[in-house]
Amino acid sequence: MTAHYEADIVAWASEQARLLRSGRFDLLDTEHIAEEIEDVGKSEQRELASRMAVLLCHLIKWCYQPARQGASWLATIKTQRERVQRRLRQTPSLGQCLHDADWLADAWDDARDAAAKESGIAYEKFPERCPWPIEDVLSSDWLPPQPELR
Repeated sequence: MTAHYEADIVAWASEQARLLRSGRFDLLDTEHIAEEIEDVGKSEQRELASRMAVLLCHLIKWCYQPARQGASWLATIKTQRERVQRRLRQTPSLGQCLHDADWLADAWDDARDAAAKESGIAYEKFPERCPWPIEDVLSSDWLPPQPELR
């Protein structure tokens, strides 16, 4: 191996691809290849979580700021739903994330944080857990109702 993983990952990746294609499996950097393959999956999960957090943030704002509801928020909600659905079509195994309580809790926390910053409403005013079924969140014709204020 002439390219080193830590020194130049692009050169390393090109070299590893060349070695794979030429059948030189004995020269492969298998440990780093395995890490990179795992990272691809993690990257896909992060992308889905990011899209979900943006969607949830706008649903929170829609719910808690009815006077500010408008076409821009609807467009963002529509776009993020489409992008989440596209990710799920392109990588069906990501669908399991939507039913993973920890994954969803992380996306919800990110959404609450963003909604608090963008709206000026205290983070604590929003529910600790996503109050909506994921099927509703992803449904093209669903919008959350206003919360019952106590």
